[in-house]
Amino acid sequence: MDNFIPDMYQKSIYHIDYDKLKEDGIKCILFDLDNTCIPYKDKEPNKKLIDLFETLKDMDFKVIIFSNATKKRIMPFKNALRVDCSAKSRKPSTKKLLKIMKLFKYDLSNVVIIGDQLYTDILCGNRVGIKTVLVNPMSKDDMFWTKFLRFREKGKFKKFAKMGILKKGKYYE
Repeated sequence: MDNFIPDMYQKSIYHIDYDKLKEDGIKCILFDLDNTCIPYKDKEPNKKLIDLFETLKDMDFKVIIFSNATKKRIMPFKNALRVDCSAKSRKPSTKKLLKIMKLFKYDLSNVVIIGDQLYTDILCGNRVGIKTVLVNPMSKDDMFWTKFLRFREKGKFKKFAKMGILKKGKYYE
């Protein structure tokens, strides 16, 4: 099937059934940062995100911010959320994702990537063979390159909607 199709599509990270992920054998959650966890222009996590990450850690998930952003951008989140991070991950390249899986000794069936972009997050996860979850972007504000990818995404969504596979706003688990 197409490498751009997520295994799950939810409105936001706050609408995902994490209990189901746990039941499915997921042990490690890789979160994209910008417009997945926090609007692109925000400089630090809000209370809602802090609470979610604490809940996930209490559920014994390994939570990692897996971002294409710079180390300088993600460090305030790493410190406030007390999670591991991978900066400059170069998604959709799979190199850093595979390195994380090897470092923490996870099988493909133990890892999920959650993100707001088909061309980076979903493609990266599907290329490796891990579970992928697409969420809507939290904000319309994006970097130039991301705006270009969002334009390309519209075409994918149109194609998938015609095929009855993936329709914007029609969520599934």
